[in-house]
Amino acid sequence: MSHAKYSVINTHVHNIDGVAKVTGRATYTFDVTLPGMLYGKILRSPHPHAKIINIDASKALELSGVKAVVTGKDTLGIKQGIWRRYSELCDEQVLPLEKVRYIGEPVAAVAAITEEIAEAALDLIEVEYEVLPAVYEPLDAIKKEAPEIHEGIERNVNVTRHIEWGDVDEAFEDADYIREDWFKCSGQHHMCMETRAAVSSYTPDGKLTVWASTQSAYYTQGLIAGVLGMREGDVRVLAPYVGGGFGGKFELDAAMFCSAVLSKKLFKPVKIVFTREEDFIASKRRTPMFYYVRTGVKKDGTFLARESRMFSNGGAYTGMGATALYLSGFFHSFPYKWRGYRYDGYRVYTNTMPSTSMRGFGAPQAMFCSEQQIDWICKDLGLDPFEVRRKNGHTPGYEVPGQAFIQSCGLEQCINEIEKWVKAKGELPPNRGIGISSCGFMSGGIFNWFDSPYSFSSAVVTINEDGTVELHVGCQDIGQGSNTTMAIICAETLGVKIEDIKVHSGDTDHCPADLGAWGSRQTLMAGNAVKMACEDAKKQLLEFAYAEMGLNIVYDLDIKDRWVHVVARPERGMKYTDLVKKALRAKDGQRILGRGYYTPHRKGMISPAYSYMMQAVEAEIDPETGKITLIDAMTAHDCGQPINQLGLIGQLEGAFSMAAGYAYLEDMPMDNGKMLNPNLVDYKIIRAPEMPEAGIIEIDTYEPEGPYGAKEAGEGLTNPTAAALGNAIYNALGIQMKELPITPERILKALREKKEQEANK
Repeated sequence: MSHAKYSVINTHVHNIDGVAKVTGRATYTFDVTLPGMLYGKILRSPHPHAKIINIDASKALELSGVKAVVTGKDTLGIKQGIWRRYSELCDEQVLPLEKVRYIGEPVAAVAAITEEIAEAALDLIEVEYEVLPAVYEPLDAIKKEAPEIHEGIERNVNVTRHIEWGDVDEAFEDADYIREDWFKCSGQHHMCMETRAAVSSYTPDGKLTVWASTQSAYYTQGLIAGVLGMREGDVRVLAPYVGGGFGGKFELDAAMFCSAVLSKKLFKPVKIVFTREEDFIASKRRTPMFYYVRTGVKKDGTFLARESRMFSNGGAYTGMGATALYLSGFFHSFPYKWRGYRYDGYRVYTNTMPSTSMRGFGAPQAMFCSEQQIDWICKDLGLDPFEVRRKNGHTPGYEVPGQAFIQSCGLEQCINEIEKWVKAKGELPPNRGIGISSCGFMSGGIFNWFDSPYSFSSAVVTINEDGTVELHVGCQDIGQGSNTTMAIICAETLGVKIEDIKVHSGDTDHCPADLGAWGSRQTLMAGNAVKMACEDAKKQLLEFAYAEMGLNIVYDLDIKDRWVHVVARPERGMKYTDLVKKALRAKDGQRILGRGYYTPHRKGMISPAYSYMMQAVEAEIDPETGKITLIDAMTAHDCGQPINQLGLIGQLEGAFSMAAGYAYLEDMPMDNGKMLNPNLVDYKIIRAPEMPEAGIIEIDTYEPEGPYGAKEAGEGLTNPTAAALGNAIYNALGIQMKELPITPERILKALREKKEQEANK
């Protein structure tokens, strides 16, 4: 028996579903096949903005093998969205009745006996449009003469958000130095390996079952029931293995909606899988933003005031963009103390694909602007950027006024570690630079826009006669390994082995409701629910053990490594499996069942806990071509108590990869609202040859709110990389990059402008 503090937590645990995945036995929605199943395809708008005058599907219906065509007229016409608490933000009819607002918007859907026939039928559907003027950029869309995208929405301003604390104007008056900059941050595609997919089966008894690639089975259940006019209990959603989400898969999508409408019409199962091109043009993206930043500091680098205005390109519908708008403003202040802070964010409708949440949820854009400007201020004033960040950084016990209370914070240790790493590098070759960036991130949001009456996270644990454990959770594993994390917490708390745990998730009929995989909420929120459920079950076992072992009441009992024992005398005890059998018999055969739930209260406006990190990126830039080569990277990272070392490394490396792609490779160029590169040849993501070592230094802290002291790990590391790369380029070539992605063309343009400025001096 081990006497280590933890038996399972903070060890290297391979994902519990790893064998199923590497042997090809894992079933994704794409793999689901049902008897009599039909295949669906979706007709999409070729226009960025147009009225639908008429849709004639008669020729398509005459095609042999076609079973049905549905349009908006076959639906209830309900405007849907995840904002059930704020109905004015539910603005999207998945099959619109009157007009389309972006290229790729669904107009009609076909079900046929083969995918090929369904595809052919799309060409036979005749749609008469009245094309309307369109607008594609937020700064154009807010002009008085701009086209009206949603009726009655003045100047196309979808949502506004204001954050302010302190006397900002007075703080600026006390500043020795003030700097202003404009930035432009691009969109980014989620690039899930599994494209959007759904299989819907409606049966004559009025029940609907949907297999979906989703980040929240519960959200999908509620949203589908809402748009179809059904009771939630009559809709079952199963999310088998999910091939990535990154923030783009917890809303209702056209694959889910159209397959459900077709199945309800035909009483047949209908499967719809997006092609890669459809996934690019007709799903949502990271929110593009224009940022104005004004910062005032003392000459010793003390931060006084910051004012920012942000205009985001919201695209045609709200999606999760309203939350990204708020979080971008909040994290633009992070992770520093400001005497005065003011943020005004404007989300603007345009005739482009909708923008929504994506890994980082608005923070990568905010950090790109903030962390570069801090380095430029340090250069202007001759200050050390490490010291300035240390001087102004968050500390344990700090309260972000009216927003957040910081309990654990390892920011200073992160800065110290990265400073040592950078200084050890010594002098660099020509055209090579190291840039740094700090940031922090939340451990799940305290938001209930879905207006759920359920706990934020819940778990139920039952113990079988042989000691194995059935753990039912509502949180969704989307490939990040949350089921493994829950199994670790369960095994540690009950005192058993990881192989004793069987995790059940992704089934609304058999798992408790959960608000899903977004905002880095799984480990802290679902982890707390699992820990509570296991403690409940363990307490029942130990109550029986006291009686069975005839102990004096003052003795403490525990279970570790399947051994029930007296804490003070660990050699005195009994086998866990023997205890389980005896306890079952003593309870007249009733299963031992534990329940747990977690809903944060009095934890501020944003999150119960925050991770912290600092990153350094070393890059070499060819001044003749503008080509960027990532040489090395190191992140010092505070996630509280790590739960799974192996999972942690995987999450952090993945986050860096995605963030690096956002910084200098991934771009979504548009021509009159049409994406020009909707394929994996022309849309560049980072590949293995472009990936540097990307090392990690874990900083030891303990988060009181988290299970076993754990907090966020993985999503937050998407935030610092673009800024760190920008600062590396600044240190290598002396140019300030204010637009993402940092392409070779933009580097060459900045170098030309720098030469012209130097020549004119």
